[in-house]
Amino acid sequence: MLDAERQAVWWTLRDAERWPEWWRGVERVTVLAPDERYRIAWRSRVPYELEFDFEVIDLDEPRSMRGVASGELAGTGQWRLFEQDGVTAVLYEWNVETTKAWMNFLGPVARPVFDYNHDVVMRWGGEGLARRLGCRLIAAG
Repeated sequence: MLDAERQAVWWTLRDAERWPEWWRGVERVTVLAPDERYRIAWRSRVPYELEFDFEVIDLDEPRSMRGVASGELAGTGQWRLFEQDGVTAVLYEWNVETTKAWMNFLGPVARPVFDYNHDVVMRWGGEGLARRLGCRLIAAG
């Protein structure tokens, strides 16, 4: 949760091209179609760059963004933003599968590592988002 208004959070997340400026782990974002389709390269604690395209398929400003991933990951993702008393909760639902044969082969054993890396990158995103907005990151719970 962020001590910030939803609209400010929305526009910062919506501006994917600038993610590398504040979101550790986002190596680069290439705009394939403005406000619609992006190629995003990520790197976390595991020394492997993961790249996939993300196409925005549904927007409900400033509440929800939904899209489809293709490339090294395939599936769907959705941001949902909730605001109460100037505090915004950001939820990200990510339902993807890897498309690389070696990742799929290692998946059953490496799943905890993949999950850990995803959690690390999302934590970095929350911390960077708070810094970008000049607000506090509030721990949930």
